[in-house]
Amino acid sequence: MIHDSHPFATPDEERDPVRRFRGRLSAPVTVVTAGNGERRTGLTVSSLMVADGEPGRVFFLCGHNTDLSDRVVEAGGFVVHVLGWVDRHLADRFSGRVPSPGGLFLGIEASDGPRGPLIAALPTRAECRLISTTDVGWYLLIEGEVESVALGEPVAPLQYHRGRFPPPPGHS
Repeated sequence: MIHDSHPFATPDEERDPVRRFRGRLSAPVTVVTAGNGERRTGLTVSSLMVADGEPGRVFFLCGHNTDLSDRVVEAGGFVVHVLGWVDRHLADRFSGRVPSPGGLFLGIEASDGPRGPLIAALPTRAECRLISTTDVGWYLLIEGEVESVALGEPVAPLQYHRGRFPPPPGHS
């Protein structure tokens, strides 16, 4: 055996305890999109909360230095696409884990909606009007009001846990 762990990993006792705590929570995986045409962008987001009610609200964290935070403000809204287990490749693509030469949307069927790109392969989504952004340290807390919801067929969810996408029960 060469290594049983990453040879350059920061030792546990030196890691940020808040990040370690967050890593023990399972989170849903989504792709949030905003902008249109040449200004399209998207980002994999797992720090997200949905509050139902009249109207419903979506809250998510987005890095200050991302194209997405700029586009959400410019466009006045965003689209949240729910990913299933079979959509792991899109989570990796929109998170920047894998390269996407030619742009994030190259080879992906997407149309421009009023709040951002609508990815055809991800039929469960919410289109939201921007309500506010709040600085919360390294991130912006973005709040949107749900204007419309599209529901695809239920699928095995994609979850993020401890830096990985563990398979749902019955999948390997």
